[in-house]
Amino acid sequence: MRNRLAGACWLLAAVSFLAANVLVGLAWDQPRFSWAEHNISDLGNVTCGVWDTSRPRPVCSPWHPAMNAVFVAVGLLLALGALLAHRALRPGRAAAVAVAVASIVAAGSGYVLAGLYPADVDENRHVLGALLVFACSDAALLAAALARRSPLLRELMPVSALLGLLGLAGTVLFLARVDVGIGVGGMERVAVFPLFAWVTTVGLRLLGFRRSRPLS
Repeated sequence: MRNRLAGACWLLAAVSFLAANVLVGLAWDQPRFSWAEHNISDLGNVTCGVWDTSRPRPVCSPWHPAMNAVFVAVGLLLALGALLAHRALRPGRAAAVAVAVASIVAAGSGYVLAGLYPADVDENRHVLGALLVFACSDAALLAAALARRSPLLRELMPVSALLGLLGLAGTVLFLARVDVGIGVGGMERVAVFPLFAWVTTVGLRLLGFRRSRPLS
C-alpha cells in the first residue's frame, strides 16, 4: 500500500503539472502564451504587464490562482511521494538513495515556495524556490543514477543518468539565457521536465507496472 500511494502521488504530481502548463497557458489571450518565450513562472504572475527587466515580455495570466495552487500541490505530492517511496527504493543503508529522496523533498519545497510567492509578488522568495527546483531536481536524478544498491533504481540507472544530464544542461543553459533555437522558455522546460519524466517512470513501477520483482 505504501508503494502504491507513493507511485500515485508522483503520477498525480506529473499529470497535474503538465496539465496546468497546458490549460493555464491556453487561457491567455493578449498576449498568447508561448512555451518558447514565457517562463513557467509567468503562468502564476498575478498582475498583467511587461515583466522582467532582464528579458522583458508581456505577461497576463487569467488563471494564475489555479497555477499557483498547482505549484503548491505538486510540491507537496513530490515530497510526500519521496518520503513514502524511500523504503522501497533502498536496500539497507544507501547514501545515494537518501540524497535522491532528500533532493526531491527539497525540490518539492521549491515548488511550494514558487506557488505561495509568485514572481511579481515576492521575487526573492520565488527565485529561491526556483533555484531549489533546478538544483535539487538535477541532484535527485544524478544521485538516483548512482544508486547501485537499489534493485529498482539500478534497473533505471541509464534513464536516471540521461534525464539528470539533460536537466543539468537545461538548467545551465536556461540560467545563461542560451536557447539553442527553442527559446529561453523552452530551455526552462528542458531543465524542469526531466524530474517529472523520472517520477512518472518510477511511479508506474511502484504501482506494479513492468515490475520484475517484488518491492519490500
